[in-house]
Amino acid sequence: MRGKGSRGAAKAARRRDGAREGALDERRLVRISKYLAKHLRHQPEQIGIELDERGWVGVDRLLAAAAAHGFPISRAELEQVVAGNDKRRYAIEDGRIRASQGHSVEVDLDLPVAEPPALLYHGTVAGNLAAIRAEGLRPMNRHHVHLSPDPETATRVGARRGKPVVLAVDAGAMRAAGHEFRLSANGVWLADGVPPSFIRFPG
Repeated sequence: MRGKGSRGAAKAARRRDGAREGALDERRLVRISKYLAKHLRHQPEQIGIELDERGWVGVDRLLAAAAAHGFPISRAELEQVVAGNDKRRYAIEDGRIRASQGHSVEVDLDLPVAEPPALLYHGTVAGNLAAIRAEGLRPMNRHHVHLSPDPETATRVGARRGKPVVLAVDAGAMRAAGHEFRLSANGVWLADGVPPSFIRFPG
């Protein structure tokens, strides 16, 4: 008969194994999310898929293409990535999937013009401030400038590139001046650009 010490060690080992499996699962889902971002936003042609004018592609077509190019994804994994992503980067509808925003390939998400709050926010890093002061916020290789609804979200966005700097954007004043805003399915505000005069810089 095994003693209490042996049973305790076995339980601890199972907990460690479960934690490792959970970590592996999470890393797998992150890899899938990055794979989707690459091919649903930027390089669909690399795996032989074609997005329609609104950015959609059939789920079955995507899964077959991923498997054919050495990155098989199960339907359950895909649905878990879409449903579990706190930023709602992807949407599934009528057997199709698309990225909610952030495309560099030519698509029209068909988002209506929306009335923004008085202030929106943009997360960046100090190294970009000189260019932003001179030129404002530009889409660069994307279709739109991405703006966050609150400073906390903007801080997380900026932190992807280094020590974050959060800029406030006078969205209400921009709208009054005739600039248009659109709101993506995952809560990101989109604008064609933000002139420097509408940006509040820190300091």
